[in-house]
Amino acid sequence: MVSSNGSTTHYRACNLCEAICGLEIAVEEGRIVSIRGDDDDPFSRGHICPKAVALQDIYNDPDRLKRPLRKTASGWEEIGWDEAFDLAAERLRKVQTDHGRDAVAVYLGNPTVHNYGSLFFGPRFLRTLRTRNRFSATSADQLPHHLASYLSFGHALLLPVPDIDHTSFLLMLGANPVVSNGSMMTAPDVRHRLEAIQKRGGQIVVIDPRRTRTARLADRHHFIRPGTDALLLMALLATIFEKGLETPGPLADSMDGLDRLRTRASAFAPERVAEAVGISAEDIRKLAREFAAAESAVCYGRLGVSVQEFGALCQGLVNALNLVTGNLDRSGGAMFTRPAVDVVAASRGGSFGRWKSRVRGLPEFGGELPVAAMAEEMESEGDGQIRALVTSAGNPVLSTPNGRRLESSLENLDFMLSIDFYLNETTRHADLILPPTAALEHDHYDLVFNLLAVRNTTRYSPALFAPEPGTRHDWQIFSELERRLGKRGPRARAERWLSRRLGPRGLLALGLRRGPWGSGFIPGAKGITLGRLEQAEHGLDLGPLTPCLPDRLKTSDKRIDVFPDLLSQDVARLEAKLKGNGRDHNDQSRNSLVLIGRRQVRSNNSWMHNFPRLMRGRDRCTLQMHPTDAERLGMGSDPDARPRVVVRSRAGRVEVSVEVTEAVMPGVVSLPHGWGHHRPGVRLGEAALKPGASLNDLTDEQLVDTVSGNAAFSGVPVEVEPLPP
Repeated sequence: MVSSNGSTTHYRACNLCEAICGLEIAVEEGRIVSIRGDDDDPFSRGHICPKAVALQDIYNDPDRLKRPLRKTASGWEEIGWDEAFDLAAERLRKVQTDHGRDAVAVYLGNPTVHNYGSLFFGPRFLRTLRTRNRFSATSADQLPHHLASYLSFGHALLLPVPDIDHTSFLLMLGANPVVSNGSMMTAPDVRHRLEAIQKRGGQIVVIDPRRTRTARLADRHHFIRPGTDALLLMALLATIFEKGLETPGPLADSMDGLDRLRTRASAFAPERVAEAVGISAEDIRKLAREFAAAESAVCYGRLGVSVQEFGALCQGLVNALNLVTGNLDRSGGAMFTRPAVDVVAASRGGSFGRWKSRVRGLPEFGGELPVAAMAEEMESEGDGQIRALVTSAGNPVLSTPNGRRLESSLENLDFMLSIDFYLNETTRHADLILPPTAALEHDHYDLVFNLLAVRNTTRYSPALFAPEPGTRHDWQIFSELERRLGKRGPRARAERWLSRRLGPRGLLALGLRRGPWGSGFIPGAKGITLGRLEQAEHGLDLGPLTPCLPDRLKTSDKRIDVFPDLLSQDVARLEAKLKGNGRDHNDQSRNSLVLIGRRQVRSNNSWMHNFPRLMRGRDRCTLQMHPTDAERLGMGSDPDARPRVVVRSRAGRVEVSVEVTEAVMPGVVSLPHGWGHHRPGVRLGEAALKPGASLNDLTDEQLVDTVSGNAAFSGVPVEVEPLPP
């Protein structure tokens, strides 16, 4: 922190998305006067996106809750913290006493991973509940990444990261990092990093049903029919094997399953899959040859590849493509980080299928069940029925499939507790809301996103403002709930006392000392400590990603399973998909289309829609549609007309304006996620002027990747009908 002329300048990392950009925040008389990029941050290099400036809006938002709220017959009322904790403990304990421990469920939202206090103390609270009904945003997003890593590398968090700063060929499927700032790939200033690939003579190829902002700067873009990425990846591998282009490199002696993959891929020649995927066999073969011949290459598949019916198979095939071409664990390929706090070394590898959901038998992963099962587990009577719910930092009514069904299920719970500082579309159903402090009121460290960074880096951010008297941090809320609900023996009390005494900061200090860049516990030894990190207010550059396999593998035999049995068995389902595909692609007589989502640079999740500086301008919650489809449905092709339509799926219906654009391929429509703020009882402020339509009033909880259980948001069948002018 630098002080001058009555003002102070603070440096910290932004925690509103995965890019963790460095910020320079100027404060005068307790008020933020400017937020700009930190030019001296060695990782983000002065880059920020519009969301960063909204940090001050969150802190100053009059709609943000600061005291516990209890629902009464006459509305919401503020109560004291002790009374609120007593009520929460009493009601949760009663539900578990009357109906069993699985009668209480927990849902953790995406912002949890942006809060290291929650990451340290949230799991302790969850363990006190001992429920199998645990859910999170993971299974509405990146679960296939974790499952593929768990099966092949032995740990769900040993995630390959595209080394985009050194690659000469980047193949991206279903990814739009120019807008997302990188996803499962922490890459601030990603646009310039991508342009640098081209400046050094490399190539970027994007495969996506939309011509995204990333696709527009790529050397080539191919439209692909939603849900067919696994067919394309198989065809690329088939070509590589057929032409003898596989070069596994130094890891060849550590690989199992290569012959199994070769046999499976041989059935998916480019000529066989071309019509189904919408890319010519010639283009597929050319892409395979270029990828295999590149000096360095990396395949990166993100949200559009994960949230579909073959999400786990897709992510496994992405890893396999990098492996068989020698592009895993080498510079310019897919590599692994060495974060200052090594959560891979400090945690178990994960788990899969230890239990299944009652109704559909969807598999557990890492102690969680898929969110697509949450509503039905509330509705279906019997042992294990969910009768109470705890949500933290999440809005599943807008972020999980078939939000209408879920909100109907929430109405029938015996008790609902929400840890959240907004009264939103989900928390409005709660009986009790416990609001935590805002990001600028507590310190910050990126436990997760340093693990996914395209360069090894670390940074600690002190709190910018002291929390208001009478408020609580997330970790303090979790800790107090644990104390009131947890074991009461002397050992349990001692453990709780020690963890509360240390707090997140003390646990972080231990993690840094034990990490690969730390000093251990040797007095006077050099290395990263929390004290040294505090002195480096712009963060520390720890250097480029370097090869680390097989040493960093967490498999019991230190070997890589190139194509695990679970994924190999799923090829039969892919084969059936291929045989049934392609029949109606040229049928223009119906109003049937396929729905995909999209992300916007001014929006991360639904809770960022309450800030006027981000919501200014023309309505961005539109249904993008190709001109040929608009003409076929009688709406014309004028891009400025914005006609209104009703969109229907098996799950529900919405009304929305159409944006006619050639950026989306024929037969496909696209709606952004996170909207749908028209529900009653929500504190919206000025955002109420733009409620938007919820994508997840259309997505279908019955559509999942059957291997992982991840929700299949991409490729939802819908019908579109114009509304009268």
